[in-house]
Amino acid sequence: MKSIIKKCLKIISKAILKKQQPKIIAVVGSVGKTSTKDAIHCVLENKFKVRSSQGSYNNELGVPLTILGETSGGKNILKWCRILLKGINLVLFKDKEYPQILVLELGVDKPGDMDYMLGFIKLNIACITAISEIPVHLKNFKDVDELVAEKLKVVKNLSKDDQVVLNYDNRLARLARDKTDAKIIPYGQGKKAEVRVLNITRSQDNLIYGQEKLLNLNYKLSWSQNIVPVRMPYILGKHQVYASLAAASCGLALGMNLVEISQNIYNLKSPKGRMNLLLGIKYTHIIDDSYNASPDSTIAALQVLSELKPQGSRIAILGDMLELGLKNEEGHRKVGEVAVKSCDVLVLVGESSLYIADEAKKKGMLEDNIYQFKNDETIEAAKFVQNKILKKGDLVLIKGSQALRMEKAVRELMAEPMKASNLLVRQGEEWEKK
Repeated sequence: MKSIIKKCLKIISKAILKKQQPKIIAVVGSVGKTSTKDAIHCVLENKFKVRSSQGSYNNELGVPLTILGETSGGKNILKWCRILLKGINLVLFKDKEYPQILVLELGVDKPGDMDYMLGFIKLNIACITAISEIPVHLKNFKDVDELVAEKLKVVKNLSKDDQVVLNYDNRLARLARDKTDAKIIPYGQGKKAEVRVLNITRSQDNLIYGQEKLLNLNYKLSWSQNIVPVRMPYILGKHQVYASLAAASCGLALGMNLVEISQNIYNLKSPKGRMNLLLGIKYTHIIDDSYNASPDSTIAALQVLSELKPQGSRIAILGDMLELGLKNEEGHRKVGEVAVKSCDVLVLVGESSLYIADEAKKKGMLEDNIYQFKNDETIEAAKFVQNKILKKGDLVLIKGSQALRMEKAVRELMAEPMKASNLLVRQGEEWEKK
């Protein structure tokens, strides 16, 4: 049934786009896709009618469902029939309420994925975030080069009238320059960036219980010899500024000015499970980055942990990073090297995190400050921290790949677990069964 539905969704989606004629922005990369997609939506929504992918609807089913404005029918054949009928209606009749702009996150898990999606989507703007040197989802590709080539196919069908919003600070993303005739809008911190961030600061690094709102980020946004101040009161990590830069670039590509873009960035919030600061038990704080993990994103999270100044200790609870293929050991060791400089206590979950522990010890972390738990012991790791380590004023970073279910550790340590359904990722009934 799934293959039939998949084929029907592809055919209907292509016809819907031809009938409704929205502009399409596609977000591609290894790191920060969802945050960037949400940032673009935030910047554009006050001026345009915008729809973006829900959660991580970024595959051969999720992308068409976004085009239709629907969620999955699961195993319910009647719901799928209703979805397809709605699609047929959108093919036959022009809908005045249909979005002017679709912001689609395009994920790549195996060779041919990008070709499949470009088979029914004609892009206007391709937004390339960052492509990691040690990317996730590598297990289905023979090497990094093959994965990068698949991702960069996103620009192959763009015309000279289209645009590529490009993270110019990222080496692999820059490779897209030579693969298209579309206009390039480079963003980043470097001098060659057209949309550039200047002077990122945090209002306060001291982390005091009850004064979390003082941690907001500030920077200056520069474009075409114009500069405006930007304030981000709900964003924790300096690396998250890149999502707002990509969003600003898309806004400029669509005719917005810097002032209105800056005003909209103010409202930007992180998605669930992505660098959110939560109150923890015993008057502590939690950096909830439990959605997923790669070496680059874990290192960025550890950097934030090292920058903030808690009244107590810094504790990192890290799970395995999966789907790294032949780069598995290298990726985990890189995290171990950074962890030594970022935390006082290292609590690890999973088999591959043994490499993190080994590297941390080699770089000087005391073995007494490193604790190891098995793949299925995420909750046990959190309870151990709660009972044996955690003290008032501590700051805890929690991060790992989806399969490790690190949000369970967050729920165990958060001050108000009754709010988990509103604050944490993967809290639906289907996840409770896993």
